[in-house]
Amino acid sequence: MGKLRFAVFGTGFWANYQIAAWNEIGGVELVALYNRTKSKAEAMAKKFNVPAVYGDYELLLEREQIDFADIITDVDSHAAITEAVARRGIPVICQKPMAPRLDVAKCMVDVCRDCKVPFFVHENWRWQAPMRMLKKLLQDQRIGKIFKSRVTFCSAFPVFDNQPFLAELDEFILTDIGSHILDTCRFLFGEAETLYCNVATINEKIRGEDVANVMMKMQNGSTCYAEMSYASLFEHESFPQTYILIEGSKGSIRLQHDFVIKVTTSDGTETIDARPPQYAWADPKYALVHASIVECSRDILYNLQGLRRAETTGADNLETVRLVHAAYASARTNSLIRLSSFK
Repeated sequence: MGKLRFAVFGTGFWANYQIAAWNEIGGVELVALYNRTKSKAEAMAKKFNVPAVYGDYELLLEREQIDFADIITDVDSHAAITEAVARRGIPVICQKPMAPRLDVAKCMVDVCRDCKVPFFVHENWRWQAPMRMLKKLLQDQRIGKIFKSRVTFCSAFPVFDNQPFLAELDEFILTDIGSHILDTCRFLFGEAETLYCNVATINEKIRGEDVANVMMKMQNGSTCYAEMSYASLFEHESFPQTYILIEGSKGSIRLQHDFVIKVTTSDGTETIDARPPQYAWADPKYALVHASIVECSRDILYNLQGLRRAETTGADNLETVRLVHAAYASARTNSLIRLSSFK
């Protein structure tokens, strides 16, 4: 099978690692870059030896022959670029969060379906090595029927230093890390029936919320509590690790610091090392996340090659977007949200 030609739309912070992950996988050829500020695209083109650079994405689509598009621009531009790509019959990969509103996300899924093009969202958190191990343990029913879980992402990491635009968002942590954490809850425990959320803004220098607590009743009958914070200062900084506690009828599973998983049953406790692979190009502060980018992209590539169906399709991720905006609705109204009626 020949290499698939693709273009990257958006050359900000995450594009560096998205491109490096594609190069790690192989089987693809990056032929063009687009960025609204063309000089940024030119700098990245030199770094990755990309032959063509554009400051107009329509012009790129007119001139370049590509097999798929990888959209890594700001969230407000996702819908327009997705539609422009889809109308040309080109498969679309879009960075999370898919869209700024649920109705916009629905339109993106609809336009790709109507144009009969594959649509994927680059939701990589579920592809972290510890999350894949947790999923396997749950599928093996090591701890019986799940009745309670807690998913924790609480940190004081200065995320605004390398992504200053995040401080200007009216809605922050639920759309940023919440998209990942709520998708992880879906991946591990299935869909939610009801949801209740409260939020807070602790950092006085930002506009949006930096703390969110979401309580969900899942369709499998269990309760899932997801907590997120960028205002939590602890003795040991955990970024970007997620801690998870799962309780079942026959025991418990705990994902602890540094990728250690403890499985406790009546037979005792087993310790599992679930550390991720290491890549020379990864930022040490984000190494866990950057490794998951490789696996998420690999899964999407296999779909594009016709080898299997990818997990993070647009249609699947629409349910994660629904959870995010249901959480905001709950926080605004201080009420329980039934997901079946949240459209």
